[in-house]
Amino acid sequence: MNPNGPNLVFLLNKSLTLNQLKQIHAPIITNGLNELQSLLLRHVLHSNFTYSRTIAQYVHQILHNLQNPDDFSWGCAIRFFSLHFQYKTALSLYVQIKRLGLCPTSFAVSSALRACARIVHKVCGTSIHAQVHKYGFCGCVYVQTALVDLYSKLGDMETARKVFDGMTEKNVVSWNSILSGYLKAGNMEEAQVVFDEIPNKDVVSWNSMVSGYARIGNMDKAFFLFQQIPERSSASWNAMISGFADCGRMESARSIFDSMPLRNKVSWIAMISGYSKCGNVESARQLFDQMSEKDVLSFNAMIACYAQNSQPKDALELFNQILKREVNIQPNEMTLASVISASSQLGDLKFGLWIETYMSKDGIELDDHLATALLDLYTKCGDIERAYKLFHGLKKRDVVAYSAMILGCGINGKAVDATKMFEEMVSAQICPNSVTYTGLLTAYNHAGLVEEGYRCFNSMNDHGVVPSGDHYGIMVDLLGRAGQFDKALELIRSMPMQPQAGVWGALLLACSLHNNVELGEIAARNCFKLEPDKSGYYALLANIYASAERWDDARRLRKVMEKKGFTKIPGCSWMQSI
Repeated sequence: MNPNGPNLVFLLNKSLTLNQLKQIHAPIITNGLNELQSLLLRHVLHSNFTYSRTIAQYVHQILHNLQNPDDFSWGCAIRFFSLHFQYKTALSLYVQIKRLGLCPTSFAVSSALRACARIVHKVCGTSIHAQVHKYGFCGCVYVQTALVDLYSKLGDMETARKVFDGMTEKNVVSWNSILSGYLKAGNMEEAQVVFDEIPNKDVVSWNSMVSGYARIGNMDKAFFLFQQIPERSSASWNAMISGFADCGRMESARSIFDSMPLRNKVSWIAMISGYSKCGNVESARQLFDQMSEKDVLSFNAMIACYAQNSQPKDALELFNQILKREVNIQPNEMTLASVISASSQLGDLKFGLWIETYMSKDGIELDDHLATALLDLYTKCGDIERAYKLFHGLKKRDVVAYSAMILGCGINGKAVDATKMFEEMVSAQICPNSVTYTGLLTAYNHAGLVEEGYRCFNSMNDHGVVPSGDHYGIMVDLLGRAGQFDKALELIRSMPMQPQAGVWGALLLACSLHNNVELGEIAARNCFKLEPDKSGYYALLANIYASAERWDDARRLRKVMEKKGFTKIPGCSWMQSI
């Protein structure tokens, strides 16, 4: 076929591969058929090609070499990049339209606004809003809907509502945009009003409301709406599963899951994560094993389940399966974060060093999330210097990073450094949380600093942190080790919640250090009641009796231990040798 204009136009109207398009592109250039380049570009943009860097580079190449650039081609390109989540590229092209002196099309404007909404770029979004009036798009439903979506994503519901109310024509997407804004703002009352007013609700409208009620834990209302959905999508079912799982109602979540006509990966992962939160690792693993196709997200959910439920060896064993050649799954940042957490529980320093090498080899960026996980590992393994290096290399230090570092300083006997880190954190206006105070109290406990510990404990309310059972346990341990048993007992009796076994256990341990028989018996009785199957409490009380030469009581306790089938737990080290 001769490479003339009509023949090439005929070919460009066919379904072609990328290589075939490039073969057509060559005669277009060599024969000076510049007017066909726009047609070629549109063919690429509207093809069903899987988005890739190669496609993106080819689009840029054609676009920037157009002899006569036109607003339609540029508008199509902006829409293309916006639809493929390349929001910064879409905005960059939109800015270039103005430099070329072209007038943006309605879908160029709406696509640019969509990009601003997704990356929450307020300045750029409001600038484009001003241009909407200039270019006469005030009556365009697509542009106006994009504006409603933009301001909803920005959290500016007053402006979003003003744009929405001013629309002469509204479609279901417009209604869903304003509905989504109210739901995101947590304004369920206004969201319900908007939902009731939507003339033609689609499945997105229903799913949004179901998810909204599920998010605030009102599962009865969510289920009521779920039952009324005319045609449920997989997102409808998954919203209910996630809602019940977040509320800890796993029986209800399982009932929905089992009733689903067609499950997708989100359904399986939501169930695995739900079982993980309530500590039902066995059920999570059963579901994981039932999955016919497993991807990296599936493995991530199960590895995280093991790590979060103190089964680090199982987490690492599953990770090793991913690394097998026949599995053909590439671990990502989330995989490594969970695996590092598991290694922290084992005190496995060598694995942390291996992870850093693995990431470097596979080109995985050490982002702040991963760096924080690694510094937590290094502090627990005693390599505080390596942890300091990672901490000071963080681009952004948040409450998680500071808390990990403060706890690390605490368990490594660096109470002064922990205090300085805490003061630095507060000065940076980063609000401490429960974990932060656990780390700081641990530091004072390890250093035996009773007054500082008390001061820290009493200051928790100043930062809006309510002391938990763990915090009381650390304080009881600190006071008990210092021999201040009256204060320790007084603190236990002042607890606003029922003292847990860890609190009484801390007191029992202190009593064994100071041979306090009377208080040791009180602490032990409470421990036996709360955790009757823990042999350690019996052994501690037996040792207290032996130290006080109350041999009959010591023998009696050891017989009880034998009768219950308790055996002495062999000594073990939490920290691997370095």
